[in-house]
Amino acid sequence: MPIDPTLPYNDENIFAKILRGEIPSNKVYEDDWAFAFEDINPQAEIHTLVIPKGRYVSWDDFSAKASNEEIGGFVRAVGEVARMKGLVEPGFRMMANIGAHGGQEVPHLHVHIFGGEPLGPMICKK
Repeated sequence: MPIDPTLPYNDENIFAKILRGEIPSNKVYEDDWAFAFEDINPQAEIHTLVIPKGRYVSWDDFSAKASNEEIGGFVRAVGEVARMKGLVEPGFRMMANIGAHGGQEVPHLHVHIFGGEPLGPMICKK
């Protein structure tokens, strides 16, 4: 169910529980700023999620409230995961859903990294 990105952060969301180790995940990467793991319902051959360790609902929340150090660390982590997965060449897609119209389902900022196969058009028209 899409969420409202203007709501306060909810510490009971699934990604917060993954960060606390309450729910297992297939970890790909971790540093001071980010945690990356495989999506449990992959939409491409490679489908990895990267989440910041801070309490941010969406990209809007993150860009408005995170420190420069947090932002830099998170963006670098996304790039590191793409390189680790061997996706820089031939290419990959990054996606961050924000709010109901964007299809955001978990109220914790996350970036999807898709790759390993041709991904087709950016948006499928209905």
